[in-house]
Amino acid sequence: MEILASLFQQYSGALPSQVEELPASGSHRRYYRLFGEGTSLIGVVGTSLEENRAFITLSRHFRSKGLHVPLILAESEDGLCYLQEDLGNDILFNLVSKGRESGLYSEEEVRLLKCTMAQLPRLQLLGGEGLDWSVCFPQERFDGRMIDFDLNYFKYCFLKATGVEFNEIRLQDDFERFKADLLLEDEDTFLYRDFQARNVMIRDGEPWFIDYQGGRRGPVYYDVASFIWQARSRYPEALKQELIRTYLDALRQFRPVDEKQFRERLRLFVLFRTLQVLGAYGFRGYFEKKPHFISSVPYALQNLRTLLQTPFSQYPYLNGILEELSVKPELNLMQDDHRLEVQIYSFAFKKGIPADTSGNGGGYVFDCRSVNNPGKYEYYRQFNGTDPEVIKFLEDDGEIITFLDSVYALVDAHVQRFIERKFTHLQVSFGCTGGQHRSVYCAEHLARHLMDKFNIKLKLTHREMNMEKML
Repeated sequence: MEILASLFQQYSGALPSQVEELPASGSHRRYYRLFGEGTSLIGVVGTSLEENRAFITLSRHFRSKGLHVPLILAESEDGLCYLQEDLGNDILFNLVSKGRESGLYSEEEVRLLKCTMAQLPRLQLLGGEGLDWSVCFPQERFDGRMIDFDLNYFKYCFLKATGVEFNEIRLQDDFERFKADLLLEDEDTFLYRDFQARNVMIRDGEPWFIDYQGGRRGPVYYDVASFIWQARSRYPEALKQELIRTYLDALRQFRPVDEKQFRERLRLFVLFRTLQVLGAYGFRGYFEKKPHFISSVPYALQNLRTLLQTPFSQYPYLNGILEELSVKPELNLMQDDHRLEVQIYSFAFKKGIPADTSGNGGGYVFDCRSVNNPGKYEYYRQFNGTDPEVIKFLEDDGEIITFLDSVYALVDAHVQRFIERKFTHLQVSFGCTGGQHRSVYCAEHLARHLMDKFNIKLKLTHREMNMEKML
């Protein structure tokens, strides 16, 4: 503390009148707010000279590029202590807490998230221009060794801890293919490494960035995946897509973008980041016995289930293992998960309307029999409402689209109000003649619509087809 006080005096001309220790971060660095002479500064005491040097050098380089990072004001002779600009107390993570808890992000929360994503390409591309990568700590670039560390972290700290049996040779073969695919790019762009809402400060309505000392040369996809697929953020799918579009619009100011290729590459890094996170949760939860990390596992697996809706066919053995993991009941129990659960049914009227087993009653029963029925044609009787043939029939006719638009308007308003009032259950049922075509189509499309728009639990049941799934 004496060194920080001395640095404060050198900078301001007087000793600090008050010193306040700030909450610890994930590292061994200690942070203080020093007050005096109508100003406040942040003092940092580090334990790693190389880590401090990385942060100070990166900060000065980024400021020279006009990027939103704290100004370094003074540093001690031994390099272990320094003063930086005080960016205030408004952490993005805290400012979007209501949206994170409810799944309904307000306009202001969405604005802050989009502003943050719009600034990311500047940090990655401008920040990488002319940067001396040798200052990066603990290594200069994203490479095969780093990928090996994280994949092994997942394998030994999570996968083995869950008791899932696997062939290590076959899994490693897929890991090697996965690693080669992740390393296809070799660009002079800055990889933040820990790009998340806790490391973004909001000042005057704009994002400012901190804690990038672990950054290095690497692909831009990594940070996009880290931020948007952060497990506990639970962004609805529609918001995720909006954030990606915001990022791509900003990226296009620096270079041409093949959006299809970008999304294909991003998907690989979302998978990689998810495995990395599960490894961390496994180590901190199963080995260090920290319950917070165990309770975070279901949220990461929820991301994984969504990702696996399009299989990773290029890694067949890994894909199979992940599918098994993603549906293990004991790993998917969300502790204190009070999100609204929506149950959607398809059914045949001749067999009765599905009972509400929650005991709450209410909800909706929609009669699909006004829509043209593909089941009256022999050809379509072999299919159901999830098959392309039936989907084309219904959508070409057009009646189903108009019908569902009305359903969406009603159910959206109901779901939003139930979330605001902290209700726990809503049931929506679609009935038709045989419970196979129109009702199945409508149930599937409403489920997808709600999952894209709201942060909810959803159970989809096609009663007459004896099919049930959690989304």
